[in-house]
This record gives sequence, structure tokens and C-alpha cells, in this order.
Amino acid sequence: MNTTPFKRLLMLVILTAGVTACGRDVPEPESILRPVRYLQVAAGGVETSRNLAGVARAGVEADLSFRVGGTVEEVNVALGDSVRKGQILARLDAVDYELQVQEAEAGLAQAGASLRKAEADFDRTRALYESNNASKSELDATRAAAESARSQVDAATMRLELSRQQLAYTELRAPVNGAIALKDLEINENVEAGDPVFMMTSGSLAEVEFAVPEIMIASITVGLPVSVRLDALRGREFPAEITEVGVAVTGASAAFEATARLTEEVPEVRSGMAAEVVYRFQNAEVGGSLAVPWVAVGEDRDGRFVFVLEPTAEGVATVHRRAVTVGEIGKKIEILEGLVEGELIVTAGTRRLSDGMRVKLQGEDGGGA
Repeated sequence: MNTTPFKRLLMLVILTAGVTACGRDVPEPESILRPVRYLQVAAGGVETSRNLAGVARAGVEADLSFRVGGTVEEVNVALGDSVRKGQILARLDAVDYELQVQEAEAGLAQAGASLRKAEADFDRTRALYESNNASKSELDATRAAAESARSQVDAATMRLELSRQQLAYTELRAPVNGAIALKDLEINENVEAGDPVFMMTSGSLAEVEFAVPEIMIASITVGLPVSVRLDALRGREFPAEITEVGVAVTGASAAFEATARLTEEVPEVRSGMAAEVVYRFQNAEVGGSLAVPWVAVGEDRDGRFVFVLEPTAEGVATVHRRAVTVGEIGKKIEILEGLVEGELIVTAGTRRLSDGMRVKLQGEDGGGA
């Protein structure tokens, strides 16, 4: 069978249909608008923090020393021990001081005997004087001798009291309840009066001593709430407040000394731990500023920018790229130049936007970072 005419007819039908189709108006597909989230720019401070290095210490630290010198005879505590007020921490060899007490006691007894004799002589001379059997000069002499003997008794009494105090100072006692943070003496060691032999810590609330740069000293005041971070405690932060602020710079660093005290008891904090005092503040405190979330600000080789929305219809807007100058960066970014309060900016969906693109407004952002 010859199929050539049939094939020719089929091709003619297909070509005719194609020509007919090309001649019709085919509607273009509607363009799809990219959805974005947005927020309205409002004035608000950027929370900024400053970390100031310091060293933790107990609320009370005291260097303890003997008030007299001598040879250490007894040490009753070890490093880290808890102690009670009045507890004997160490004792010196007291033999020499006991002998001094005995000598002072003997001196007082001798002075007392001399006083009794002088008073008896004065009483006898006064009786003779009253009966005209002694002169006025003899009476004055015995009176003076009695007064001198009384002064000698007073002096001997004071020497005895001093000797007893010296003997008592051979025992070093804890002034308050606390713990031994440093021990620097051993049995049979000779120590001098005033040499620190123990460091004792006490107080339930730890403190941090830190340095404040002069550029920040005006904002650091007593009572200011701060936080204290300790790396030794896995970076945990504890609430604290400023209790002391220096009024003069220390050393060559042009920094002021300050102290922050924790507001809760933290037994794990020990003297000497490295610490940071974290001071958080709002930039609005110093004049106000515009703050936007991190996700709203882009950056490329031309600098930082945001996409500003220009509404054109219900739920539709045109985006315009705008360069911005940023300031402090904290939980949000401070905008110094490029935005005006009340403008709308894109906060989500910025990755594939370009200047002049029309977008669909999906919903207003709450403003979080």
C-alpha cells in the first residue's frame, strides 16, 4: 500500500495547527513576588556590654601576724581549714615571756614593800610633827618619799600588765570566723613581730577588684548593678553591684580601682580567681539611637546596607538598597546614618533581593534579633 499521500496530509494538518496557534494571544504567566518580613524602624538603645578584668577575693581578707617575735612551738591549722573566732592558730615558745612576767611580779612586790615603808615613815613623822617633835622639812621629805614609792608601784603594775600582754601575744588567735587562705610558718621557725604568717578570709559575699578605664569612670557609680563572670566556674555569671569606686588613677595605666560585691553567696568563689565584671548599658542613655536586628543589615564589598521598603499597593512594596553607617554592636546594631525613624526595612528574605525589586509583605517582625 502506498502511504506517501497520507503522510503528506498529516504533516499539512500539523503545520496548519501550529500556524493557527501562533496567531493567537497567549497570556503571560503572572510574576511571582518574593515574600519578605519587615519592621518599622524605631528609636531604641543598643544594649552594649563592657568586660573589665579583675580578681576575686573574699569579702574580708586579713593578714595575721604575731605581735611579738619568737620561735614557733605549735601550729594548729592547715591551709583551707575553717576556724572560729578566738581559736588558737599557732603558738610561740613562751618561756622568755613567762620569765618577764615573773620578773615584773617581783618588781611589783618590791615596789609594794617600799610603798608600805614610806607610808609608815610618813605617818610616824606626821604624828611627831603634830606633837612638835619633828620639823616641817622632815614631814615634807617623808611625804615626798611616800608619793615616790606610790609612783613606783604604779609603774611596776604597768610593767607587769605589759609583760602579761606580751605573754598572751605568743598565742595567735582567729579574729573572726573564716578560713585559712595562706599559711607561711612551720614549727621551730623563728618569726619576727609583724611578719604575716596567715591570710584569713571571711565574709559570705565575695568581691571582685577591677580597673576601670578613665573613659568609662563617669558611668561607674556605687550601687550600679553589674555581673561577674568567672572562667574557673565554667563562665557562669553572678549578679553583683559596685561598692567602691576610686577617685584617682593608679599606676601608669590611667585606670581607676573599683570593687564589685556579689549579691548572693557563692561558696565556689575563692580568692585569687580571675574574674570579669560585665557592665551592660543602653546607648539610648547617651542621646538615643536607632537600633535594628542583626539580620536586617547586610554587608558586601561596597559596605553595610539595608533594604528599605516603599509600599506600592496593598501588601506589595518595592525594595531599595541603602547604605548605612553602624555604631555599637550588641544584641542589636546601632544605626548612625542611613535610616530615619518610621521607615520600613526588610528583616527576613534579604538573600536574593536586589534594588528595585517588588516584594510581597508577609508580616511585620517583632523586632527581635
